[in-house]
Amino acid sequence: MKVQVVQAILSDNDAVAVENRAALDGAGVVGVNIMASPGAGKTSLILATAARLPKDVGLGVIEGDLASSIDAETIAASGIPVVQINTGGGCHLDAPMIRTALPRLPLVELRLLMVENVGNLVCPANFRLGTHVNVVVASAPEGHDKPYKYPGMFAAADAVLLNKAELRPVFDFDMESFSAGVRMVNPAAPIILVSCRTGEGLDTWIDWLLARRP
Repeated sequence: MKVQVVQAILSDNDAVAVENRAALDGAGVVGVNIMASPGAGKTSLILATAARLPKDVGLGVIEGDLASSIDAETIAASGIPVVQINTGGGCHLDAPMIRTALPRLPLVELRLLMVENVGNLVCPANFRLGTHVNVVVASAPEGHDKPYKYPGMFAAADAVLLNKAELRPVFDFDMESFSAGVRMVNPAAPIILVSCRTGEGLDTWIDWLLARRP
C-alpha cells in the first residue's frame, strides 16, 4: 500500500512538473534546479553566477527553505527577482510549489531561472520540478565521500560542481576518489571545480550554463 501511495504522489507531482516546463518553455526560460546540502554554497553560487552573466540574460530565482527568508533577502538586495518558498519543515521543493511561484516572477524578462532547493542530499532528487537541468553542488569541506553516501542525488545530476575548491588541501579532499564516486553513478555529467571566493572555474560554469539555452 505504501508503494502505491508513493507512486501516486510522484505521478501527481510529475504531471504538474510537465505544466511547469511548458510555462518555462513558453516564456523562453531555462530552469536550473540547484541541489546541495546546507552550507555547500548554493546562494553564493547564484550570486556569483548573476554577477558574471551577460547583460542580456535576465536571471530570476526561486528560494526554497524550511523557514525564514534570509537567502531571498540577500538575493533581492542584488536586484534579482526572487520568490521565497518556505516548506514549513518539508525536506524538498515539489512541482506544485514551483507552479505557485512562477506567476510571481517576471518570466517574460528572464532567460534563466535558478531554483535553490532545500538543503538536502536525499529528497530533492526524487521530485521533478519542471526545470530543464539538475545541478548538484558539493563542497570541499564536506569531504570527498558524498557521491558514495548519496548516490541517487549524484546520479540525477546534469552537472556536478565542487564548490570551495580552494580548500581542498586544508580538508585533505581526495579529488580522485570524489570523481570516481561521481562516475560510478553518473558517467556523463561534467565535474566543475569552482570557488565563489576566488572565481576559480566560474567562467567554465557560466559557459556550461549558457549552453543549456535554446
